[in-house]
Amino acid sequence: MDVHKAFAGHKKVPLTTLLAPYERRFIDGLTPKLPRWIETWHLTLMTIPWCVGLVAFGWLAGNTGHLQWLWLSSLMIFLQWFTDAFDGAVGRYKDTGLLRWGFYMDHFLDYVFLCSILIGYSFLFEGSSRQVVYLLIPAFGAFMVSSYLAFGATNEFKIVYLRTGPTEVRIGFIVLNAALILFGTGWLERVLPYVLGLSLVLLVVTVFRSHRYIWRMDMEAKAGRGQGQ
Repeated sequence: MDVHKAFAGHKKVPLTTLLAPYERRFIDGLTPKLPRWIETWHLTLMTIPWCVGLVAFGWLAGNTGHLQWLWLSSLMIFLQWFTDAFDGAVGRYKDTGLLRWGFYMDHFLDYVFLCSILIGYSFLFEGSSRQVVYLLIPAFGAFMVSSYLAFGATNEFKIVYLRTGPTEVRIGFIVLNAALILFGTGWLERVLPYVLGLSLVLLVVTVFRSHRYIWRMDMEAKAGRGQGQ
């Protein structure tokens, strides 16, 4: 195993979302002030209890009929944003060196986190609506798979698509929880099929753009080999 082989998974393509500059300044400013005993792996692995909380509070909201439990689901989402935002920053600040481990565990747990959110929502519905929520798991997960495969093909790690990044997605789920608490689940039950359809359309657009970019890279590399002969 060549441990010295260049690894670029920790070097994300610069974020281009509206919130990215403010988020970056907040993270850079607070990282040196965090307690010294906090390590990057502590923050990465904290996603596990946040996931347990999401499933538990979703179950409580669905089985007790008290949607106010979703406020605690929103707290789990916020806490996961915090620990996920700072795990890499702490690792870089302390020069921990866990680049490959951080890439693997961080993004594996990101997928578990996404599944936990949707599993929590599934308890709010019955019948076909619950099945649609289950179908959203592979649909949303496919965006992550596309990102990781594109990184393997290009050595460029991109996590922003269509001007939307992980932070904006988390905010969207928190807003969704507030809307469910205030207005009930009926409206979401009616729009769930459209959410699934829209996510599939956006997935096709994302994959098409990635495929076109990777194809162009291959053709440019082929042309370069031809010129070198």
